[in-house]
Amino acid sequence: IYIELHYIFASMWGHQIYTLFGILLFAFILLIIVTSFISVALLYFQLAREDHRWWWSTFINAGMTGLFIYGYSFFYYFHRSGMSGMLQSSFYFGYMSIISYAFFLMLGSAGFHLCLLFTKHIYSRVKCD
Repeated sequence: IYIELHYIFASMWGHQIYTLFGILLFAFILLIIVTSFISVALLYFQLAREDHRWWWSTFINAGMTGLFIYGYSFFYYFHRSGMSGMLQSSFYFGYMSIISYAFFLMLGSAGFHLCLLFTKHIYSRVKCD
């Protein structure tokens, strides 16, 4: 994720041309799949502890990648970009907060839906005698 974020930030804020759209699509699909499966693994551990309040925790666990993206935007702003000034800072952090929130919602909902399918599947296989 770090390498792709570097190239995306450099093309968005550093005026460089990004030409690897196929690799970007592959990395995006891989990000959704990995985040969803990690949230399923965390849900399994939560259900093994007999904690059945999993709805919001799976959404938040999967969406935390958006927080990572926002944290990386601070690193990129202070160490990689040459931006300065109040207008550039507000523009940059405003847009990055919107993008990070969109990733939080998107990945959180993807993780939640896969966890919902997983929960329905495992509880449909339980035999009640």
